[in-house]
Amino acid sequence: MNQGTEPTGTTRRQLLRAAAVGGTAAAAASLLPTSAWADTRARGGSQYVAGVDVIPDASHATNALLTHIRGYYQAKSDRNLEWQSSYFSRRQTTYIDAILGWHWYTWQDLHDGLATFYPKWPKDSKSYPTRILGDTTSAILFFTDTPGMFGPGQVRNAGAVNFNRQGKIERWVDYWDSRQFGVSDWQKEQEPPNQWPTDFRESTVGETASPLMRRVAADLAEALRKSDIAAAMDLFSSDAVFEDVPAHIQITSKASIHAYLTKAGSALPYVGAGTGVRHVLGNDVGGGYEWTATGGPVPRGITGIELDPWGRIERFTAVWNGAYAEGSLLTELAQKAIER
Repeated sequence: MNQGTEPTGTTRRQLLRAAAVGGTAAAAASLLPTSAWADTRARGGSQYVAGVDVIPDASHATNALLTHIRGYYQAKSDRNLEWQSSYFSRRQTTYIDAILGWHWYTWQDLHDGLATFYPKWPKDSKSYPTRILGDTTSAILFFTDTPGMFGPGQVRNAGAVNFNRQGKIERWVDYWDSRQFGVSDWQKEQEPPNQWPTDFRESTVGETASPLMRRVAADLAEALRKSDIAAAMDLFSSDAVFEDVPAHIQITSKASIHAYLTKAGSALPYVGAGTGVRHVLGNDVGGGYEWTATGGPVPRGITGIELDPWGRIERFTAVWNGAYAEGSLLTELAQKAIER
């Protein structure tokens, strides 16, 4: 599948950055962004999904991914079972909801599962992407399901998605915060402990993320596992953005992120001993990694990563199930974001 078009130029800002270092053509050339980063700065149309006036941020995705996934959300919003199912591989399909434990391991089982949901959805239900990271090899898709589709509230998901060479989805794992859904509803809807998937089947698709994304994810996860905040911050750009979805935190600038992680790191589920990488997704533009954590209340989650032209993290977004955390922990995480 076409991965998008190559860029033909650079922005004035990028050239000025390069010139400031040395002013020579050689210096400028060495600092220009990689073609993967500059591949697209695409945006969807204002009616990306019919009836939804939302423009998804695809600044860290290829045009090929944006074009390919466009129809998936329209099919889901239209409750067009055959159209939506056509996006999945008939040879190999895995779908797991990492918050409820729901799982389907064949195309037919997923097809039949979707068929049971459609009749229950409100007629004006919509599912639409808000941010897209990666390419048609693997991606993290941030998207919204409107109220009534999977519970009384709006659900904001981060989907870890792997595609085969034909563009068919072979593995999709959703992460979200069930406090949006309602903790009591989550407790009623999740699978019993003995029916949860023990294998999230990342081995069925392998590690296909770009070498750069794998390196950044591995280095970041290792630094966080060791609680080495200084090493983690070496991977961030000076104007980076740090987001933790369940804690409702957004912090800007490398200095402020450093201060926050120093204060709050021991309370964050993806920091400290017992944390590790499950699976990496994306390309040199954006993606991230699914993570696991043992010994704490939150067993798993996902982190979206957007890279700048020089391979530094310019946006970090952590998604995990806040229902596993006591309200006091979420309050603590928010309080530690207050700068003094």
